[in-house]
Amino acid sequence: MEARDRAASRSFPIVGLGASAGGLEALEQFLGHVPKECGLGFVVVQHLDPSHKGILVELLQRGTAMPVIQIKDRMKVEPGHVYVIPPNRDLSILHGVLHLLEPAAPRGLRLPIDFFFRSLADDQHVRSIGVILSGMGSDGTLGLRAIKEKAGAVFVQTPASARFDSMPRMAIDAGLADVVAPAEELPGKIIDYLQHVPLLVRPDHDIADKDQSALEKVVILLRAQTGHDFSLYKKSTIYRRIERRMGLHQITRIADYVRYLRENSQESELLFKELLIGVTSFFRDPEVWEQLKNKIIPEFLTTRLHSGVLRAWTAGCSTGEEAYSLAIVFKEALEKVQPGKNFSLQIFATDLDKDAIDKARAGVYPANISADVSEERLRRFFVKNEHGNYSMKKEIREMVIFAPQNLVMHPPFTRLDFVTCRNLLIYLDADLQKKLMPLFHYSLNSGGILLLGSAETIGTATDLFTPLEGKFRLYRRLDTSRQPNLVEFPSAFTRTRLDTAAAAKPVTSPPAPNLQSLADQLLLQRYSPAAVLVTNQGDILYVSGKTGKYLEPAAGKANWNLFAMSREGLGNALSEAFHKAVRQKIVVTLKDVKVGTNGGTQVVDITVQPVTSPEALRGMVMVVFTDVVRHPAAIAPGTSERATMHNARLAAMAQELQQAHEDLQATRDEMQTSQEELKSTNEELQSMNEELQSTNEELTTSKEEMQSMNEELQTVNHELQAKVDELSRASNDMKNLLNSTDIATLFLDNALLVRRFTTQTAGIIKLIPGDVGRPITDIVTTLDYPRLAEDTQQVLKTLVFVEKQVTARDGRWFTVRIMPYCTQDNRIDGVVITFADITVAKNLEAALRKAQSDLEKRFTTQTAELGKVRKNLQTGIHQRAKAKPDGGRTKGINQNPKRPR
Repeated sequence: MEARDRAASRSFPIVGLGASAGGLEALEQFLGHVPKECGLGFVVVQHLDPSHKGILVELLQRGTAMPVIQIKDRMKVEPGHVYVIPPNRDLSILHGVLHLLEPAAPRGLRLPIDFFFRSLADDQHVRSIGVILSGMGSDGTLGLRAIKEKAGAVFVQTPASARFDSMPRMAIDAGLADVVAPAEELPGKIIDYLQHVPLLVRPDHDIADKDQSALEKVVILLRAQTGHDFSLYKKSTIYRRIERRMGLHQITRIADYVRYLRENSQESELLFKELLIGVTSFFRDPEVWEQLKNKIIPEFLTTRLHSGVLRAWTAGCSTGEEAYSLAIVFKEALEKVQPGKNFSLQIFATDLDKDAIDKARAGVYPANISADVSEERLRRFFVKNEHGNYSMKKEIREMVIFAPQNLVMHPPFTRLDFVTCRNLLIYLDADLQKKLMPLFHYSLNSGGILLLGSAETIGTATDLFTPLEGKFRLYRRLDTSRQPNLVEFPSAFTRTRLDTAAAAKPVTSPPAPNLQSLADQLLLQRYSPAAVLVTNQGDILYVSGKTGKYLEPAAGKANWNLFAMSREGLGNALSEAFHKAVRQKIVVTLKDVKVGTNGGTQVVDITVQPVTSPEALRGMVMVVFTDVVRHPAAIAPGTSERATMHNARLAAMAQELQQAHEDLQATRDEMQTSQEELKSTNEELQSMNEELQSTNEELTTSKEEMQSMNEELQTVNHELQAKVDELSRASNDMKNLLNSTDIATLFLDNALLVRRFTTQTAGIIKLIPGDVGRPITDIVTTLDYPRLAEDTQQVLKTLVFVEKQVTARDGRWFTVRIMPYCTQDNRIDGVVITFADITVAKNLEAALRKAQSDLEKRFTTQTAELGKVRKNLQTGIHQRAKAKPDGGRTKGINQNPKRPR
């Protein structure tokens, strides 16, 4: 007791701090507000450069009074200390001791926060606390999900206060954050939470009567406000979740929480979400899906003679990953089936959480599913959208029908070939689990497959299902004589079903007696041997004849098992023969078995026969009892009666001794067989354990690689987004440039189809936005340019531009310039046609030509008039010269007259 108290006193919560870009400032703000005697251990995991010596310890030590230590291998976490991960190392924790590991992933592919948070959740369970501060990418989200699954607490920095809000926003969007606050306020929130969580102090608590009453009131309030009944869930699970909510709201007594729940309807919804532990992923437990793909589904399909639709039900599908995984595996397995068979699968996926169903219907998942889905499957069955998320392809999405359903209250699906219900039964009460097994049996067709989680079994329903080969929870439906009306359906369904049956049941008259059936019944009762039909476990299904001499009810609780009801002298021999017949599939007959009756003995022959036909009885066993009649032997002459009795006694003893020897030999054989089987099983378990460990390491490595690649892809996505923004701005600039030039521009592709046009083009060619993609020859134009299409084709052939001046029907003039459209990689991808309005220039040109013509006419007229004047002047001079007789010159006449111009 003292050791337990000391262990409890040493136990304390461990806080994992995850940060990336911009995380130093957030870490300083967080640690600067942590009191030195807080009683908590802090482990800082940050993305560090593996090639440089870290100085994070010195930087953090300046802002906190707690010792800040760089982690060394096998260092034990102590309260009131801060431990910092060294560069180029992965960090894990076991029993409160930190272990450093060589990073398995190359640089750039590591997710150290996820790696440590998952380890912290597995080691500390409810004492694990995850804190996400500033950082880029999505590292930490998967680790926080593991902490939530173990009932730990998650605190996230407010995205608005973070320098880089990617990591906090991813945690909040995933619905994992319990408290969101600035970094400097988170320490106070954590301490307040821990002061109001009794579970951390009492890990092995018992629910007191008062708490039990309050717990039941919480269940009643949930049922009234959400319509769902959690009374059949495990009380410990409900109580843990309630205590978490109490700690977050700083409520000490559960009675106070009941009052808070009544006054705040939103809290009911949050508690409802808390109880719906939707932890799922694609291809969880990959070995199970590989067995389904490579063996179970192909064998199931080959037994079908005809093609058709197979039906499956995924109960508790959460956000749909399991249902889509089944659809993908079925598609892959279908490729292995013989050609000529055309099967399709219809999956009904149900869950209590309507929000989860809505997400499943959308079929959109974050990029980190690449940790669970192979690259080939991502390429084949998913489409990556512009946000970096993956969407299910139509062929897979149409195979699944999602619907909200309460497994406890709503009717089941029927005529199914597959049922999967994984990691749901572990949260349900044992009584409810027993009721669900017959329900699944009722839903499945003959030979149908049931898949459960790794921690779940069929319990006592061994007469309904038989396990398949392998180490996984795969079961095949057995045909049983249990009538459907013995199956206990959900209450809401049962009332409707019984009322409908009672209303629809017709009143019929008893059938006429059948002579043959009456005779057969008489023969069976009077002359046939007594027999019982049992399961392969010995449970009696049918009794024929009078078996009271061989079987009798055992004292205590009613037990209809063959071995429990066998009379004295019958048990051992019958048990050995029965197991031999079941194991070797042969008919076993026991001769002269003495059975103790009321005050005497009865000699009987027993026949144990496994039943192989008809199909409805396959797997059952028929046990037949035949009385042996002993006639008294005649006494030989000279033999006394005493000697005869002595000989008879010796013969009986010899027979009993022989029987004992046979029983002993059979027991030895069975023991030897059991030892060999146990040895083989032990070896298989050891091998399986090694394989599981190896597989676990590989999966962990793959998840880290995918998470790191996802972070890099997010960086690339940001760069691409910046490029898109830049291209958008460039497009806007070009649009405004083209509009400002007032030049109509038309873009055509190589087939002369309209690709794009500016606003001004619509005034020349009758274009509307709906004409994009139409041939330019089909569109009306106002231009008097019938050779537009021919010139465009010529430009595409010769790559030589064409420029022409053409007129429009309204009198306008345009310069049409046709040029090849050349891309950045020097590829011709159509033509660009510009239409420059030159109407003003043409009008000026016409005016100038008219003015020139007028001037030319005036010049011609004036020139003609001057010619006449000159001619007249010359004529006058000649006449005046002829008037002088001596031909001399007069005095008043200039000796060198100027010529008229």
